[in-house]
Amino acid sequence: MNQITQRPAIGSAHSKLILLGEHSVVYGMPAIALPFPLLEVVSTVEEISDQITLICDYYRGPLGQVPQKLRGIASCISETLHILNQPQKGLLIRLHSSIPIGRGLGSSAAIAIAIVKSLFAFHRQNLEPEVLMSLVHKAETFAHGTPSGIDMAAALSDFPIWFQKGKQIRNLQLGGPLYLIVADTGHFGDTRAAVLSVRDKFRAYPESTQKSVNQLGVITLEARAALSTGNLAWLGSLFDQAQAELVDLGVSDDSINRLVDTAKKAGSLGAKLTGGGRGGCVLALAKNLAHAKRIANTLIKAGASNTWYFRLDGNG
Repeated sequence: MNQITQRPAIGSAHSKLILLGEHSVVYGMPAIALPFPLLEVVSTVEEISDQITLICDYYRGPLGQVPQKLRGIASCISETLHILNQPQKGLLIRLHSSIPIGRGLGSSAAIAIAIVKSLFAFHRQNLEPEVLMSLVHKAETFAHGTPSGIDMAAALSDFPIWFQKGKQIRNLQLGGPLYLIVADTGHFGDTRAAVLSVRDKFRAYPESTQKSVNQLGVITLEARAALSTGNLAWLGSLFDQAQAELVDLGVSDDSINRLVDTAKKAGSLGAKLTGGGRGGCVLALAKNLAHAKRIANTLIKAGASNTWYFRLDGNG
């Protein structure tokens, strides 16, 4: 691999959290999502006199030989170069990501956003928002089958958002700060499999499944009011109600339930899974930052593979 001297181009994107509305958002209900800037991915592009080469935590080699789990990334790179009318060769693409894969934190959307930004920057082309969203949507379709679009929207926003398929995405105003803890179960969560499992449950038990989906929509509507007034106790109770519905839908599991119970016993105002479920991460709400730190430490002792805690203000 012979490298040609040229300043590398860079693109980046942050992670996301779904506050409320997992799975029900697929069926037209609203959802609330947050940017999670503590975790991000950076893509750098350099020119080389060789085939396209990808370097990341999971693979190092020619783009055409990536393993199955990276095919979505490869497809995103190829499609972006096609849109740019550039040859499929002569590039070294490095991905540096602190977002754990398969944890419901929007890693695939963030990676696609960073890649597209870096390739457009390398070729000194302006990137229109509509083009970016179209390319990322194609990558997300490869990763998740039929994505709702919420991961992409949240990864592109610096503010909490109100998301509903087919409707305008809106920024949400917070009536007070949120103190949140994210705990990684350490178990890979397959969003596509979780979404398909809910679809199967719809076919087998249409009435009860629709009831849970509708209730998740009601909970999300109430959460918007709780957020606007800064009522953390109310929001925490809505977390617990949402988790109960997600358990009924079959997308929670023992690893999630254990950390949810631990957070509650540690005094959390509410706790639930975030993202697709069946592994992945748990989201808990605290009274203040010191309380969040104590809960995060307790979750580590209970077996969480990693935790993060932060304060989110109304301005992002």
